[in-house]
Amino acid sequence: MDRTVTMTVNGKQVTATIDARTLLVQFIRENLQLTGTHVGCDTAQCGACTIHMNGRAVKACSMLAVQADGATITTIEGLSAGGELHPMQKAFNECHALQCGFCTPGMVMSAIQLLQDNPKATEAQIREGLEGNICRCTGYHNIVRAIEQVAAQG
Repeated sequence: MDRTVTMTVNGKQVTATIDARTLLVQFIRENLQLTGTHVGCDTAQCGACTIHMNGRAVKACSMLAVQADGATITTIEGLSAGGELHPMQKAFNECHALQCGFCTPGMVMSAIQLLQDNPKATEAQIREGLEGNICRCTGYHNIVRAIEQVAAQG
């Protein structure tokens, strides 16, 4: 059964008629052509699909697009403003917190949420806060350093 959904994605209102079974991550990638949100596991285990919905980090592979009807969505593509990277994106770059880059968008989105919830997060709290995101390349050390750098900037 088809459903019409309307949501604000990266500051722009979008409306589409979709199959009611369409996952939010599929809608973002296939309908909106915003491919920074990755599909890693299809089971909400890896965090590569993490976006912000109504200001909270969510895994877009674990929910239907119809569940986001009326929501405000921010993807990795929507973080930069005026050609400037978000401070977390800058820190990931400066601290070499990425290798293949597959997990990076979800990791950045989760890290932003982590510091919104706990602006003075310790290394242990950062590591615990990233438990829902899997990186197969970096070993997490530089990812933690990047998040600590943003936390220190206050």
